[in-house]
Amino acid sequence: MTDRPLAGLRIVELNSFVAGPSATMALAQLGADVIRIDPAGGGPDIDRWPLGPNGTSLYWNSLNKGKRSITLDLRSDAGQTTAQDLITAPGQKAGIFIDNSVGRGWLDYGTLAARRPDLIHLRIQGHPDGRPAVDYTVNAEIGLPALTGPRDHTGPVNHVLPAWDLLAGMTAATGLLAAVHRRTATGRGAYIRLALSDVAEAAVANLGWLAEEDLRPGTRTRDGNYLYGSFGTAFATHDDRQVMVIALTRGQWNALQRATGLEKTFAALETALDADFSDDSQRYEHRETLTAILRPWFAARDLAEVRETLTAQRVLFSAYSSMSELVTKYRAEPGHTVLADVDQPGVGTMLSARSPLRWNNDYYPAAPAPALGQHTADLIQSSNTTTPRAADGGPSAASSAPGTTHG
Repeated sequence: MTDRPLAGLRIVELNSFVAGPSATMALAQLGADVIRIDPAGGGPDIDRWPLGPNGTSLYWNSLNKGKRSITLDLRSDAGQTTAQDLITAPGQKAGIFIDNSVGRGWLDYGTLAARRPDLIHLRIQGHPDGRPAVDYTVNAEIGLPALTGPRDHTGPVNHVLPAWDLLAGMTAATGLLAAVHRRTATGRGAYIRLALSDVAEAAVANLGWLAEEDLRPGTRTRDGNYLYGSFGTAFATHDDRQVMVIALTRGQWNALQRATGLEKTFAALETALDADFSDDSQRYEHRETLTAILRPWFAARDLAEVRETLTAQRVLFSAYSSMSELVTKYRAEPGHTVLADVDQPGVGTMLSARSPLRWNNDYYPAAPAPALGQHTADLIQSSNTTTPRAADGGPSAASSAPGTTHG
């Protein structure tokens, strides 16, 4: 769709797994023409779980929405040349490449920039020194598994969300767009390297967690479902459901007191403990006592009553739900939501998502992923077509990305 903000921008990727593909997926959803290069038969993520009923990778198809797909024999000179042609194709909005390749000299920045000096190339790595890493190994290195899980648990507790991969993907998208902006202004290309471990370390440092450990060693330990530094925890309802309740601010704490009718009880406790529960650090310090007082209120009520009462007082909370419940809710009320069904080749109707960015409060339509190699013939033909050069020797301003933009 030509009204999307990145319409006309052409990006070539040779990526696998989450970080790179999630970056280009986000850009494709905003209108960029993203061309994914894979080896014949697919890359290492072509069959990655989760799988559909027929064994097709839902993972691959979900992370490659709205892209074009070409498969090449990347061990052959012809395949490598075609890939280089696509990466360095002329055009003011082309010449943008993102990969996570290792040991492919023909994809080195110097080799590619010799063909197109204003090339923008972003390479995703595990560590800055070139050592391999994935989200789960990086997460182990920065100490979060020691802060995750019940207080009395010994040993690390991993989490299932590849948070560092996803954050690296959005950082990569930001870096590519920044490089495009600079090239538009100055004509200069860029070689950017982004290490997954750097993304993770920067994130925990930016939250102040590393500074805390440096200045106050051992202050933070695992604490189950308690919110660190304020008040928040999980409560069980009478019908065996669970809700997460948060009181980060004075206003949220007051709302929780009103909803539960425990204002006088907490006022008396403040006097007895010489405490001030309007202060978030004191709510955290006395979290177990506060929780013990609140727990019977939740245990005496079913989820429906808890939800109605807390909502009426604008308490910050959510009921714990399964993914099955989330799917059921979408099927019952598809409405105005980021989720959407797409007709996915090889899968059928598949629950997918649109870009979460709403433009004038509207989501852009969702798009399916291509079939592996779907656009190979068209892209090979276009890469063999000589595009005229501008009079100043730079890429022709009239040239554009070939084929139909999928986004």
